[in-house]
Amino acid sequence: MNEREYSEAEGIRRSDLWEIADSPEKFKYAQDHPDEDTQSPALIFGQAAHKMLLEPMEFMDEFAIAPEGIDRRTKAGKEEYAKFLEQSAGKTILDMDTYLTIRKMVDKALSEPMVIRLLGGRREVPFFWTDPDTGVKCKVKVDCLAFPDGTDSPVVVDYKTTTDARNHAFRNDAARYGYYLQAYMYTEGVMQALKLKERPGFKFIVQEKKPPFAVNCINV
Repeated sequence: MNEREYSEAEGIRRSDLWEIADSPEKFKYAQDHPDEDTQSPALIFGQAAHKMLLEPMEFMDEFAIAPEGIDRRTKAGKEEYAKFLEQSAGKTILDMDTYLTIRKMVDKALSEPMVIRLLGGRREVPFFWTDPDTGVKCKVKVDCLAFPDGTDSPVVVDYKTTTDARNHAFRNDAARYGYYLQAYMYTEGVMQALKLKERPGFKFIVQEKKPPFAVNCINV
């Protein structure tokens, strides 16, 4: 299931619940204006790093790298860049520096044995269920469902990029951006959809966006 199919599938997401908690008015506006581009550079960076780490073979299906050396002040440069945009329709544009930074990040992440273990399961897995208390249909899409200890006990793995991967700094990010709600809802979704008797574990792979691109694996 690709991202578009998942987005169009019925069910409330963790991000929906977080937006409602912040402001029902803002949530309603976002629902009524789905075509407005509200993605920040930081969000786009995270999405690109996420895609390259988890689904590298599909990266160029969603992202395009802006060519260097084009002088867009000239007629020829404008025409060349317009042709690039036409060929890249529907994709998110990244500049070369951002692309190379993400490449280095992914190389560093994949040099860590713990990351390799945690990403050894099924990646980008959607789960759908009906909340037993409210009857509301819910959905999540987990970065990876891993079995790192060779047992039948799954661990939900989620990848985050950040400016500071230390434990105390990430706890602040988790509170600010609703990561604890994410951990609860994702493990609830896996438990309900797979009819597990116990809630699965949850672990964040957290990586800094500047050299040396430090990586930290954090339990929740």
